Amino acid sequence: MGKTRFDFSGQVAVVSGAAKGIGRGSAEAFAEAGARVYVVDLDEKLGEAVAQGIREKGGKAAFLACDVMDSKKVKAAIDKAGGEAGRIDILVNSAGGFWQQLTVEETSEEEWDKVVDLNLKSIFLTCKFVIPYFKKQNYGRIVNIGSMAGLSIFPGALSSPPYSAAKAGIHSLTRVLAVELGPYGVTANAIAPGTTATERVVAVRNEAQMAQIGKSTLVGRIAQVSDMVGWVLFLCAPEGGYFTGQTVAVNGGRYLH
Repeated sequence: MGKTRFDFSGQVAVVSGAAKGIGRGSAEAFAEAGARVYVVDLDEKLGEAVAQGIREKGGKAAFLACDVMDSKKVKAAIDKAGGEAGRIDILVNSAGGFWQQLTVEETSEEEWDKVVDLNLKSIFLTCKFVIPYFKKQNYGRIVNIGSMAGLSIFPGALSSPPYSAAKAGIHSLTRVLAVELGPYGVTANAIAPGTTATERVVAVRNEAQMAQIGKSTLVGRIAQVSDMVGWVLFLCAPEGGYFTGQTVAVNGGRYLH
């Protein structure tokens, strides 16, 4: 069988949270498929390293340092990318995460605000400032990285209440974006990954938890970043142009709906 190949030559992709995990994997995949990629992240050292790595392989990439929870900085980053490249075709929102497994009672107000802002407010801001570019072009693709935590809760599996709430909000906001932007030739979709072996997840979950989650899937393992990247590319490709307002649950069969 032939290998599926996507061609994003001439397109411009902005990927938030691209220094690590699914964001990094997506940025590298878009560049390999011909896109000009803007790596957006707060971590300047890792973000620049990702962009440099892409360039060393012959791809086109630049790093934009940005706190995605800061409205002015997000607008500046989007306008920098759009101004330099002349257009923005793709927005992938991958910034997010949590750092502590807590109950609602244990969650402080500070923790709630921080996690919700990082996971949900950040997507509101990036979408808000990229929409004018999409409307002007009458074209665009948005892919938001949600989570299975925003679709279902597993009894006995401690997680992060603000993370689950924010990810559920992402799935809902994605549908709102699809309705608002459909008339402008823009699609908006979300991916709800199952537990994926990113740097953050490996730091938060212990080995026993990871093994147990893997056993609870139908395929018998937790996800790798590569399991998610193909879906991101598909949703941004012409082949995905009739697919919008949806949340794709990519979880190895751990959650069926």
